[in-house]
Amino acid sequence: MNFHGTEVRQRALALLRGGAKNVDVARQLNVPKGTISYWKHEDRAKRGECPGRRSPLCPRCDNRELDEAAYAYLLGLYLGDGHIAHSRAMRVPSLSISCTDTWPGLIDACVLAMQTVLPGNHASKVRRKGCLEVKICSNHLGCLFPQHGPGKKHERRIALEPRQQEIVDAHPWDFIRGLIHSDGCRITNWTEKVIGGQRKRYEYPRYFFTNKSDDIRQLFGDTLDRVGVEWTTTRRGSDPYNISIARKASVALMDAHVGPKH
Repeated sequence: MNFHGTEVRQRALALLRGGAKNVDVARQLNVPKGTISYWKHEDRAKRGECPGRRSPLCPRCDNRELDEAAYAYLLGLYLGDGHIAHSRAMRVPSLSISCTDTWPGLIDACVLAMQTVLPGNHASKVRRKGCLEVKICSNHLGCLFPQHGPGKKHERRIALEPRQQEIVDAHPWDFIRGLIHSDGCRITNWTEKVIGGQRKRYEYPRYFFTNKSDDIRQLFGDTLDRVGVEWTTTRRGSDPYNISIARKASVALMDAHVGPKH
């Protein structure tokens, strides 16, 4: 059995990181191709890159084409009601989106988005108390959603990477729809006015987005600004958790591109 020292291994990794193919490195250093593949796998894992299966490919690691509209929508769902779990009992991380089971259209849209973004992976539905959890597993979830980290999202910094921001800029309504479908709603408000001595009731539609994370609300507000939707921040008690969209023209825009959950 041949053993290869640290120097040979480091030379191999330097070549691999430079873009050399496994077979060429193996031939140049007279090391079995399987050993080169193993070294590359371990090196990528230590550096936080995708160490998983080569199929299906990852848009970030392997430059696989990504359905950006579906990704923008799924990103909105994840920032609202999603989380990524990876325990010792689970060999592959899982993305879970909690969906109220009274909205079958939202559940179907979530499943479709997951399987479009991760083709070849199967999205499953797990019944929880009062909701359905839509789940999909992949070793590349950390690549697709680098916002994942320890702790609750509203207790840590949430910022989009430049490539994510480019996708959101190109597909703002898909991102907005994902956020509304996760942490938003469309309701009918009412008020009373006295006109000519008579009290009259007026009803008007309104959108709300509620999230404890200042960063996520900022992402939502910035994207609304880009598409021309006027919004305001309203408070629940002393906390500014709500974004409100009530102006007629802005509600019409939201109705045209988002609409109520169903």
